[in-house]
Amino acid sequence: MRPILLLFVSSALLSAAPALEVVRPIVAQSDGGAAMPPGFQHVGGETLFFSCRISGFAKTPEEKIHVAYSVQAFDAKGAALTEIYKNEIVSEVSPQDKEWQPKIATEVQIPPLVAPGTYSIVVQAEDLISNTKAETKVPFEVRGKMVELSDTLVVRNFHFYRGEDDAVALEKAAYKPGDAVWAKFDITGYKFAEHNHIDVSYVASLLAPSGKVLWTQPDPAVDQDESFYAKRYVAAAMGINLLASTKPGEFTLVISVKDNVGKQTVETKQTFTVE
Repeated sequence: MRPILLLFVSSALLSAAPALEVVRPIVAQSDGGAAMPPGFQHVGGETLFFSCRISGFAKTPEEKIHVAYSVQAFDAKGAALTEIYKNEIVSEVSPQDKEWQPKIATEVQIPPLVAPGTYSIVVQAEDLISNTKAETKVPFEVRGKMVELSDTLVVRNFHFYRGEDDAVALEKAAYKPGDAVWAKFDITGYKFAEHNHIDVSYVASLLAPSGKVLWTQPDPAVDQDESFYAKRYVAAAMGINLLASTKPGEFTLVISVKDNVGKQTVETKQTFTVE
């Protein structure tokens, strides 16, 4: 009966030990800053300053701790935003530091041109002394432009603008002779090579009301890029200046897009009037 009694006592001691836990997570906009309130919306390109603490860790007889951890951020669909960050905490804790908790602190870069949604930072910790593990998921909100993705090359969200920096598109695409004509649009549905490499180019042409080509962009605009997080779309823009002698009528802007990785092409035609 003695072995059974010893096993019972050992189990009781183990159950009384504190469980490893990731606590006090903070998502801030500056190093050491206060946690952002629930519902706060971050944006693409922003750097988040993340920190948390570890509780329930074990110590050796020499009062030392050894905790390994990883931090990685994910988008609303579970795709990793950045490479996983791994590190270890090895420290000596004196009896006077009984309230002390190891701190994890790192930065998380939100890629540009991300979709809106609830994203998350996943922290995994492992106590290498007690051989216990813990994981927590810290959500954060991201505000972004909604661009419907496509399996094939396509131009979306085409709009005319009065100026290059205008945020609001024209309700009626109407200009006067001598005006600047600006257009903004998104390109998606292109294919990816290794390391999420993309190679997208486009050329704009202007057609007169008769269909005659008045102008063609001399050199294509090119977006050659690669990144850890796949670029969802290419945000494109172009502008031309109308001649003061331009006669009124309906003109056509032709955008010819080429995906050099996927060997795809697409063309969109959009009209505006000169009054």
